[in-house]
Amino acid sequence: MKVLVIGGGNMGLTYVRSFLKSHLVPADHLTILEKSTKKADEIRKLNIGTVTVTPGSYVTEADLVILAVKPQDISKVYEDLRQYIEPEQLILSIMAGVPVESIAAGLGTDKIVRAMPNLPAQVGMGMTVFYSAESVTRIELIMIQNLLSSTGKAVYGDSEAIIDSATALSGSGPAYIFHFMQSMIDSAKAMGFNQAQAELLTYQTFRGAVELYNKYDLSCQEWIQRVSSRGGTTEAAFEVFGSEDISARFQKAMAAARARAVELSNR
Repeated sequence: MKVLVIGGGNMGLTYVRSFLKSHLVPADHLTILEKSTKKADEIRKLNIGTVTVTPGSYVTEADLVILAVKPQDISKVYEDLRQYIEPEQLILSIMAGVPVESIAAGLGTDKIVRAMPNLPAQVGMGMTVFYSAESVTRIELIMIQNLLSSTGKAVYGDSEAIIDSATALSGSGPAYIFHFMQSMIDSAKAMGFNQAQAELLTYQTFRGAVELYNKYDLSCQEWIQRVSSRGGTTEAAFEVFGSEDISARFQKAMAAARARAVELSNR
């Protein structure tokens, strides 16, 4: 299988490296189209595939074309690629806010998969939700899932609307977690720990909690109950969480993120 990645930014290169590391696609079957000559020269030094700065007939040779550019650049990509795209080629978009209908109109093809990865994909711990047009076959979907899973986990959604939900949840989710971690670090420092100690306590607490959740078949609420004791410190903290309605505020924030994702998709 020959793969063409449009865009040599962080996510585009993340997929290239993951395909190579997982032995899913060899380097001589990978091509990266990067419009910046300077960045293209830097990528060539990595020896992770063929690097080019202009589209050409080679685009037609790709079995899979991955759109990994910024949404604001997509109109130029449509203009440059449309003449080379063949009906049997599969298009995978990892652009936020660009619906399948727009890609189909822009490239003149309907074999499109739209995916929403997140930042941890860069370290092989990503979460990706993907959706496909009806013309994509089951075999092609399995192939796509294998490729996406090389960066972590991948889940198929049965409607494109689920991509907007994934954008709000797993796409923006790492920022929510970093926000909460920073709040814990700041609180730890206020309690007397130095910066390094505060960061270590917070990091190890998050990592340990995730490992517990993964290892045992218990819900989050059950774990909260195991940590808590009547009249104890955890209960005191949760009384504040409850009185300030932290859960409702978080759900409101998630709803706002999803509403913005829908707005961007419909623009």
